[in-house]
Amino acid sequence: MSELLWMSAGELARRYADGSLSPVEATRAVLERIASKNPEINAYCHVDAESALADARAAEARWRAGRPASRIDGVPTGIKDLLLARGWPTLRGSKTVDPAGPWNDDSPCTARLREAGAVLLGKTTTPEWGWKGATDSPLTGITRNPWNTAMTPGGSSGGASAALAAGMGALQVGTDGGGSIRIPNSFTATTGIKAHFGRVPAWPLSPMGTVAHVGPMTRSVGDAALLLDVLARPDARDWSALPPIEPDYGARVAAGARGLRIAYSARLGYIPWVHPEVEAAVAAAVKVFEALGAVVEAADPGLPDCGPLFATHWFATARNTFGKLPPEKFRLMDQGLQDTCAYASRYTLADFVDYQQGRVQAGEAMKRFNQKYDLLITPATAVPAFEVGRVMPDLPPGIRAGGFEWTWWTPFSFPFNLTQQPAMSVNCGFTAAGLPIGLQIVAPAYREDLALAAAAAFEGARGPVKWPDM
Repeated sequence: MSELLWMSAGELARRYADGSLSPVEATRAVLERIASKNPEINAYCHVDAESALADARAAEARWRAGRPASRIDGVPTGIKDLLLARGWPTLRGSKTVDPAGPWNDDSPCTARLREAGAVLLGKTTTPEWGWKGATDSPLTGITRNPWNTAMTPGGSSGGASAALAAGMGALQVGTDGGGSIRIPNSFTATTGIKAHFGRVPAWPLSPMGTVAHVGPMTRSVGDAALLLDVLARPDARDWSALPPIEPDYGARVAAGARGLRIAYSARLGYIPWVHPEVEAAVAAAVKVFEALGAVVEAADPGLPDCGPLFATHWFATARNTFGKLPPEKFRLMDQGLQDTCAYASRYTLADFVDYQQGRVQAGEAMKRFNQKYDLLITPATAVPAFEVGRVMPDLPPGIRAGGFEWTWWTPFSFPFNLTQQPAMSVNCGFTAAGLPIGLQIVAPAYREDLALAAAAAFEGARGPVKWPDM
């Protein structure tokens, strides 16, 4: 039974097709795993076993009839608790949300999963409103990393990444407003992609605005491509969605890395510190791409320091959103989120207008950079996973992070939320303490296929991950 927990979505579908495995068997195995491990890991905040088994029985019938709804029909799947799912509460890790609902709507990604026949297991944990890069909240408590339960799985899609690394569902849907897919991927050896903004429709749009993406999280690049094929379908409710395409990312992962022009930037030209083991693992990964036939050069993209830009956007937006809550509700929020709103009171309208211009400059810099390079490789995060219950790890000697500038440890992710282009994380090694290290691959605007193809080639050369024995 245990081998079912680690099968890829692609392998599950192959087994469903040849009749050697049933979606009901796979779903029961995952539900048993959730019942056993979720009390320790806290990856799911809502599980609906009855509904999941009903989904699995319907999928079983379709496969037996030779009419599967999609290539992920019958695959056990979780949804981050920032995304609506009809009939389930979407509490966003917050005591400010009324559990009574009503909960009558699916988000676009949930609707696409239902159409594709995915087995919907439940909702995965998030920090309150997805506000930080570690996953704990006043409502749901602490979520732990299966590689070391004293450590965070990252955030804000930390429940999704923990579920994957603990064998609690082959597919997960996360969100990424500043690294919230790639940070937890990095911390748990999983993979996922923040597709170009608007590629995966979203509704209602995030209060964090045009930096917030929705995307797949999986244990393999091939599965990320399969899930992106489903999620990237159109939905009329998202006015910012990209024009519909006929996606086949699952086929494009076979394109490989040969001939790709890849830039390797160890610190983006301005980042003061990266954990030595992270830096060494990413530098070693670069040599793998060279061996795969890519043309790799050390080059920085010419970005401005994006930390102040992102802080202005994120903090000011948070204050505008949550500062409107009644005082009695505001006091229920995570203290760190309350403090962030207070800190943002220093920003003026002029600061926000200046931020917009800085964001334009960052986008222009990457447009110019991608005239020469097909891809950019960086670390996914500057650090490996840190202890649970913290907003950030201890500052290294000589490094300062004043006020609430807690993004010093994840400086590689949020620049590409500002520019909106595709970016993903794939595991490239482990620290001496056994903690995963993530490699970030950033593609030009609209070219998810390039990132997925390069990541798949690297994954093939790297070999499979041996998941934690819990």
